Amino acid sequence: MAKKTAKSRTTRRSTKQRKATVNRSTKETEITLTLTLDGQGKVSAETGVGFFDHMLDHIGRHGLFDLAVKAKGDLYVDGHHTVEDVGICLGQAIARTVGDKKGIRRYGFFIVPMEETAAQVVIDLSGRPATVYKVKYKGSKIGSFDVQLVEEFLRAVALNAKMNLHVVVPYGTNNHHIAEAIFKALGKALRMATEPDPREKAIPSTKGIL
Repeated sequence: MAKKTAKSRTTRRSTKQRKATVNRSTKETEITLTLTLDGQGKVSAETGVGFFDHMLDHIGRHGLFDLAVKAKGDLYVDGHHTVEDVGICLGQAIARTVGDKKGIRRYGFFIVPMEETAAQVVIDLSGRPATVYKVKYKGSKIGSFDVQLVEEFLRAVALNAKMNLHVVVPYGTNNHHIAEAIFKALGKALRMATEPDPREKAIPSTKGIL
């Protein structure tokens, strides 16, 4: 892949639709991601990492977001850069689509059971990035997918969306079930946090800004 200077740009937020497109081009990855918050759960994910595509599908489907992701990365190294950079783009798209956060719920939380496990995800679109990740897996892989990449993705999302993200899985024995429950809960919690609150007319903060 030809060497390029790292750059990232976002489109202007639409006033009619909460939608944003992020393009990211570095020496390691080239990514285009489009997020529509008020969608129908339609997802097209082409990252070259099959299990990750499956997880992105869960975010969109259970959050009822429309999400389109095309990524080309240095998969000859491993999936790390691709997964992390998609997280960066998704976080930037979330930040762009919620704008000043006027009229949204701000907080989101959900618990998703997946057979023998249950994932708890809590979100605050606070403008201050923080991640707590308390998850234990049985082994390091899901097929060829490194389970460490789940945390890398989530940290990238939280940092770039400028949100608090707490993920806790207190029990579970099947790595696939654990990861899938996390991504489903993430979609549900994001939907709750980003959706309009019919009673909230201002920015949901005592500071008046987020």
